[in-house]
Amino acid sequence: MRPLRRACIFLARHGRTVLIAGLVVGILFPGLAGIVRGVLPELVALTLGVAALRIGPRAARGSLADIRISLRLVAGYQVVLPLLLAGCFLALDWSGPLPTALVLMAAAPSISGSPNLTIMTGNDPAPALRLMIAGVALLPLTIVPVFMLWPVFGSVGAIAMASIRLLLLIGCSAAIAFAVRERFFPHPSGETVAVIDGVSAVLMAVLVIGLMSAMGPAITATPGLFLLTLLAAFAINFSLQVATFLMLGRAGHEGARVAWAIIAGNRNVALFLAALPASVTGPILLFVGCYQVPMYLTPVLLGWLYKPRDPA
Repeated sequence: MRPLRRACIFLARHGRTVLIAGLVVGILFPGLAGIVRGVLPELVALTLGVAALRIGPRAARGSLADIRISLRLVAGYQVVLPLLLAGCFLALDWSGPLPTALVLMAAAPSISGSPNLTIMTGNDPAPALRLMIAGVALLPLTIVPVFMLWPVFGSVGAIAMASIRLLLLIGCSAAIAFAVRERFFPHPSGETVAVIDGVSAVLMAVLVIGLMSAMGPAITATPGLFLLTLLAAFAINFSLQVATFLMLGRAGHEGARVAWAIIAGNRNVALFLAALPASVTGPILLFVGCYQVPMYLTPVLLGWLYKPRDPA
């Protein structure tokens, strides 16, 4: 087992490179992406479980103050932001796949890999896990005003059911992981944590392959549309992350603001693909694929901003 442990530690040390490799493979091999797409639910469950295993139940629980802050952040992220975007787009009379994708992205909860991305920046992933759970749990409520303002011809009930399924997935994965940790290594060594981080990096790289199937064909068939969509994905993702990071710093949330900033820009827009009609989801598949690029490059391109700073 020692060689396997050493391999995992090596992958953890080069986790950012592993994510980039996943992006490249997903673009170059759309056939493989189609195969991986068939096991995405299982990969999401494993990714969540590994993140929970790394964090542990004590850190995940947090305090009453953490819960209150998470609720306020969910309201800002999943209600205020998408309503502002929808209002601006309606005022500009701008409709179509791209504005619809942007509104849906803003209305979505955190991606399941947000704790893992936070780990790769060297910061505490527990606030990301807590905010992710709160966002998914409240999605059936937060999505209602957004859908009322921006009609995407989808059923709020279908979105609610998809949200409930995701919440059950998170809950079951976390419960199993917490039980395993408490039973076998309640106080893991630094080497054990590094092994878990290596496994997490591999799972996230494989996961992204399954979300990239629409990008390869678009690069050759419609390069102009691909570049425009990719630029929009980078702009919305990174602008939300940087703005949130700077604002939360002034609010005195130094310990958690990296996790919260990462979630501000990285949302689980793919959650809506199973609940909305094909007439809506088909045109936004390219955005979903392009959106994975800034998402998985977050630890690489924003690592300088999120680098842990020694307390003064």
